[in-house]
Amino acid sequence: MAHQFFFNPFILDNLPAPATGFDVVQDISEPRLRMYVTSRGVKTFFVRKRVHGRDRRILIGNYPDVDIETARGAVSEILTRAMEKPVQHRRKITFRKFLDLYMANRVRRSGYSYDKLVRAVNRHLGGLFDKNLSDITPADISTTISNIDGRAIAARMQEFLQSVFKYAVENGYVVENPVSTLPKISQNRRVRPLNKSGFLRLMRVLQRQPSPVLRSAFLMLVYGFAPKSQVFAMQWRDLDFNHYTWCDRPLSDAAVVLLQDLPQDSRWVFPGRGRGHLTDPRVAWRRVAVAAGIPNLTMDDVYKFLMRQVVWASDKEEFRANMNALLSELMA
Repeated sequence: MAHQFFFNPFILDNLPAPATGFDVVQDISEPRLRMYVTSRGVKTFFVRKRVHGRDRRILIGNYPDVDIETARGAVSEILTRAMEKPVQHRRKITFRKFLDLYMANRVRRSGYSYDKLVRAVNRHLGGLFDKNLSDITPADISTTISNIDGRAIAARMQEFLQSVFKYAVENGYVVENPVSTLPKISQNRRVRPLNKSGFLRLMRVLQRQPSPVLRSAFLMLVYGFAPKSQVFAMQWRDLDFNHYTWCDRPLSDAAVVLLQDLPQDSRWVFPGRGRGHLTDPRVAWRRVAVAAGIPNLTMDDVYKFLMRQVVWASDKEEFRANMNALLSELMA
């Protein structure tokens, strides 16, 4: 049940963020108005309504971009609009064109994550692009999903299509969602193998890595709190040692010390063959993982392990302090 109180700027400005996930609070003045508070400190007004037999949560906007009185005033209009039956569009639209609308209006991702989604859509859903949206059948969806290698990717693409067609139904482009009748793809969730003792063994092996470039790059996977694709593509121009930042994100003390000792004789912090940057040294990493006694450890397991442990903070200096504290604790 949501915690209830009278929404006012002082209370909302000082709401504590949960350690993980999100909390929900409810306004006493307008009980239909609620707010998500995420672990990253983002506060979002929303209303909840059962529409045509389905529970819907309709976002109003983020606080303080949307003030309290504006959010309260928008509740009635939003709920009235939600109950209206969508106007059926008689003009046909191709899946590709509708997908452009969906991506523009519904997808909220960072640049790297957005580009990754676009590449996956182009690779796996291209067979649907030229079909009219209203002509796509469950059989078409099933065929497209079955042609995707890897159950995890296939499941994500099915979930993505479910969301796309849900948006199409809400806006009157199709009458029924063709994905809703398909069974969900079962997945064997991978258990990430890293723990504190394994982390210490890994650090000892990394310190003995003979290649200076690989040793620095692998250590930066730990000190940088970022995925391998971002770490390996680091450029010197993105680093600011005066403010201890990388692309406006904070750097841990260990990362600063590591980076300041590296030669700056390329645009890339970790140069690869030719003029490019280091890409995917999986053979070298496999040797490291085996030597650390964790043969199934991937490079992104390190990032996931650290991000589960670190306490998130929207303030850069506070988050930087939390990164330093976590590294000190893990290596103690």
